[in-house]
Amino acid sequence: MSRLSRRLRAILASGLRPLLLTAFVLAGFVTYSEAATPVQQPSPVRLGVMKGPETEVAEVVKTVAAGKGLTVELVTYTDYSQPNAALARGEIDANAFQHRPFLEAEMVAKGYDLVSVGYTMVQPMGIYSRTYKQLRDLPDGARIAIPEDLSNGGRALRLLAERAMIGLAPGAKLTPTPKDVMINTRKFQFVPLPADQVAGAIDLVDAAAINGNYARAAGLDPRRDTIAVENRRSNPYGNILVVRRADQDRLEIHTLLEAFQSPEVAAFLNTRFEGAFLPAW
Repeated sequence: MSRLSRRLRAILASGLRPLLLTAFVLAGFVTYSEAATPVQQPSPVRLGVMKGPETEVAEVVKTVAAGKGLTVELVTYTDYSQPNAALARGEIDANAFQHRPFLEAEMVAKGYDLVSVGYTMVQPMGIYSRTYKQLRDLPDGARIAIPEDLSNGGRALRLLAERAMIGLAPGAKLTPTPKDVMINTRKFQFVPLPADQVAGAIDLVDAAAINGNYARAAGLDPRRDTIAVENRRSNPYGNILVVRRADQDRLEIHTLLEAFQSPEVAAFLNTRFEGAFLPAW
């Protein structure tokens, strides 16, 4: 018998035997426990988006999220009334198609308990003119086409107010109308039109306030052709990632937001949409 074996037998025969056995048992328990506890994988997230350019962006988000271990399943819609209803019913886990004023109006009208968890992208509204190169060049009495709906028409008026061209009533907030224009020393005339028809009227007016997607469809470049354009960061009309209030702290939702606010998505927006869509974060 080797010297090592004799020493081990002596130790086992001594008072250390219970301690050694306990150590072996505990080591086995720890090993078993570690092996028996699987690493929790993120649950797949169903994301609702509108068909078209927003789906293209969501495909990039999906790829970035996959690199973070999150599976994103895209659900596309063609009607703006659908994504919030689907989210409230639990058919999807999140949606990314709307700005905050739209969300707030939907919640008031339909009783949804939804919440924004962060910005995604913005389609900046710009003021365009075939005749004038700068906003201050607009003549007194200039006719300015604006979207007729409350949300986008309000954006146009706020943009003019931010550039000190008009003054709005203090209570107008995010949805002013021409009736809320309290200061109009230049006597601008506002011509409300459906949002998708404003770009087509640009040759009939002195200036037109056009949403980014409609401007791009009309061959206008928000980076070169505007005489005024909205800021992209902290824009109240920037699109947001929306979830049910009970889900706002889910790890998967935070990972999804990180994917939206990633360098990969920012690069895609800047190169693919030429200023019509920009990062809003």
